[in-house]
Amino acid sequence: MGAMVVKKKKGNHHPSPNVANLDDAAAPLPVRPGNRIEQKAAWQEPNSAPSQCTQHSPREEEYDLPDEYQNLDEVKEPSPIESSDVPRPQGYLEDHPSDTAQSDRRRSRQHHGPIPQQKEVPSPSLRHLDTAKRTSSARRQRVSRLATELYTISYLIFCSILGTLARLGLQALTFYPGAPVATGVLWANVAGCFIMGFLAEDRKLFGSKDGARTPSTPPIQLSQSQRDHEQAPSLEASRESQSSGKKTNPLYIGLSTGFCGSLTSFSSFIRDAFLALANALPIPISHTSISSSTISPASNIVHRNGGYSFMALLAVIITTVALSISALTVGAQLAVAAERYTCSINYRFARRIVDKATVVLAWGSWLGAMFMAIWPPDRPATHSPSKTEHWRGAAIFAIVFAPLGCLLRFYISIMLNSKIKSFPLGTFVVNMLGTALEGMFWDLQHSSGFSVGVGRVVGCQVLQGMMDGFCGAATTVSTWVGELNGLRRRHAWVYGAVSVMVGVGIMVGVMGGVLWGKGWDAPVCMG
Repeated sequence: MGAMVVKKKKGNHHPSPNVANLDDAAAPLPVRPGNRIEQKAAWQEPNSAPSQCTQHSPREEEYDLPDEYQNLDEVKEPSPIESSDVPRPQGYLEDHPSDTAQSDRRRSRQHHGPIPQQKEVPSPSLRHLDTAKRTSSARRQRVSRLATELYTISYLIFCSILGTLARLGLQALTFYPGAPVATGVLWANVAGCFIMGFLAEDRKLFGSKDGARTPSTPPIQLSQSQRDHEQAPSLEASRESQSSGKKTNPLYIGLSTGFCGSLTSFSSFIRDAFLALANALPIPISHTSISSSTISPASNIVHRNGGYSFMALLAVIITTVALSISALTVGAQLAVAAERYTCSINYRFARRIVDKATVVLAWGSWLGAMFMAIWPPDRPATHSPSKTEHWRGAAIFAIVFAPLGCLLRFYISIMLNSKIKSFPLGTFVVNMLGTALEGMFWDLQHSSGFSVGVGRVVGCQVLQGMMDGFCGAATTVSTWVGELNGLRRRHAWVYGAVSVMVGVGIMVGVMGGVLWGKGWDAPVCMG
């Protein structure tokens, strides 16, 4: 019965049945309801302090998301934090219906009308919520599907640019002489998973699905027995309404799939794991360049036996996976701790101003990056790109290619994530594809016969932009970690182990063949 109520509430926004395949947007709540029920939300306590946020009027317009967006795992992942004595209220990723089941239900509704459902009598603590929803439902309008898709793509483009720049900045800041961790992308992965956990668990920032915020609901006086039996369902129903509302919001999809997915990079993580295995991982204390793509000359490498190399490989894998999973949980816990002080984004302002402004900013920023790549801002009067045109290789080419990688991941996730319930195929495919391309681009960049003269420098910068931008945004650790949290334990172990082992195997074949064959040369555009 509980599952039927959730579906009815989601129907208010009419999200497409396939949006749930985005793991970033579909992630279940990172915090377990058992812990939050014990805290007794402020709206149930008559004497509790009011929220610091102002109230917003009910939504007057709703987004009309395409059906396939439900396949985003970011939209359907369960909560990362669950109580040991309370089962997951949102289930696991495997529990979400497949594309075939969704299509069958849609065809059944078209030919035979809606499937009759057993009438459910709402509990006393939920009747006021139903009344408010019925009162505001007549005032709701739909944003056209074309506009909704335009807003979603624009958010993905803009957030992927911001996420890529944030990743490059964190790599530069954390790669310094004497740094205890030599993999600069580690902290970008941790930061992205932290933000993902916060977004997945947050119940206030994006407001509720119906525009009414939970703390504004008038308290209801219940007996102790009624509290014991109805507190958990009422809280969970209210939170589920808020969760389903935010996950049909293009801004949420942009932040989770676009920003967090581009801030983290699975291909860079696997690349560093292979470099550690091959004893070629850049060491900060021996480099003057902050670029993580610089390698030590072969004459400066102290050779070691295979056992140490295997330990180095495990060190990179264990630290990245463990810290990323921990960051997801910590971010979710912060969302719970800050719930009382978190304000909701004004829905009307976001719909009428932010959405439209993002369309201009996203496409304008992307076109601006292309123009800057053609006419670099640091180009001198006397043409000497090898010494002065640094920004093209450091950032500009990366943000030119980043939106392409993000959109590729978005659409592949939509198409493939629902094919195998226990194995998110879409995320796996883009992570492996991006990892293979990363290895190929690395080999080309570190090959002395790639190009000559000025074209060699520009080609090196383009390859760096493809690795940092396209491969970095096409592959993701935040969604991958969210899926590991959302799957059943046995399936999560299989999915995680296969992803890491296949990724390392690809790098051994692609990068190892060149390194142990002819060797690498220092790229001409670095240093």
